[in-house]
Amino acid sequence: MLNDLEKRTQAQTDPNLPENLVGPSPKMAIILALETSCDETAAAVFWGEQLLSSEVTSQIDIHAPYGGVVPEVASREHIRALRPIIDLALKKADIAIGAIDAVAATCGPGLASSLMIGTSIAKGLSVALGRPFLAINHLEGHLLSPFFGTADGVSPAVGLIVSGGHTLLIEVEALGKYTLLGQTQDDAAGEAFDKVGKLLGLPYPGGPHLDRLARGGDPTLYDFPRSMIGSPDFHFSFSGLKTAVRYLLPKLQPAQLPDVCASFQEAVVDVLISKTVRAAQARGLNLITVSGGVSCNTRLREKLLATCAAQGLRVLLAPPQLCTDNAAMIGYVAALRWSTGATSALTVDIDPNLRLAT
Repeated sequence: MLNDLEKRTQAQTDPNLPENLVGPSPKMAIILALETSCDETAAAVFWGEQLLSSEVTSQIDIHAPYGGVVPEVASREHIRALRPIIDLALKKADIAIGAIDAVAATCGPGLASSLMIGTSIAKGLSVALGRPFLAINHLEGHLLSPFFGTADGVSPAVGLIVSGGHTLLIEVEALGKYTLLGQTQDDAAGEAFDKVGKLLGLPYPGGPHLDRLARGGDPTLYDFPRSMIGSPDFHFSFSGLKTAVRYLLPKLQPAQLPDVCASFQEAVVDVLISKTVRAAQARGLNLITVSGGVSCNTRLREKLLATCAAQGLRVLLAPPQLCTDNAAMIGYVAALRWSTGATSALTVDIDPNLRLAT
């Protein structure tokens, strides 16, 4: 016997199926989600809150010679890659394009030229299919990704978003109800990882390579600054730490590289954990969530879990495949918002500086 998803997919070619299985469903919608906020081109397909497929094409090798993302190159690559990645996501989900109930895309924050590609394609599909459009905040995708697949869904928590472009502490009350507790005052943690990696001559992006080298180093050998760790607020600063590494470079021997990586990484991790745990305690919450590309860092995961266990706090870490930029997190937020009846007007514009909470 066919399940509802199979019936609705076949309804495009079978006029004998009940009409209520053909049109959009208010709860169990089939959503195609697109993510093009920076240099990953991604598409995902959801049925309700069930992920059917998630595909990502990375541009790391293309931008590596430049030591960072070149916006014009990124947008050109999105144009080239988006159609094939959409086709692949639909094929792996075994869903025909006509069965889609809604199309979602990241509308910000991110690179304007990259955001334009994904939202334009999503809006075009929305018009062509006669289906609703959902504009999704990239940061909300990161923030809620640790809740994906959990029994309780989105729950009260203090969420740490830590990535190449963002370091934020946000209190989550419920879907769409967020309060900004703290943010970086200069470099994001991921940005600091990549910049220090570049200073040390590591391949782009530097963060993962620094993490790997740090495993063989002594994290106590260099006493790097823990900026703002004792401040009464929940803000962050990493530019001074990056400068401290730069001043050390003339004295550095190749054999000391793992120790520098480990000591630098330990300083970043100490600040992130200290601020996050203190924020949870101050807000009277016993759940901490962590997401974003830097949440893949092995030392951050290890030390955070140990610290929270000692403090009696629960931790939800986004799975590695949902940490870096991806469309699955965008589709998850779209599915949650669809279940409340929310959609977006086609006139909604991109916002490279879109905020999540104030």
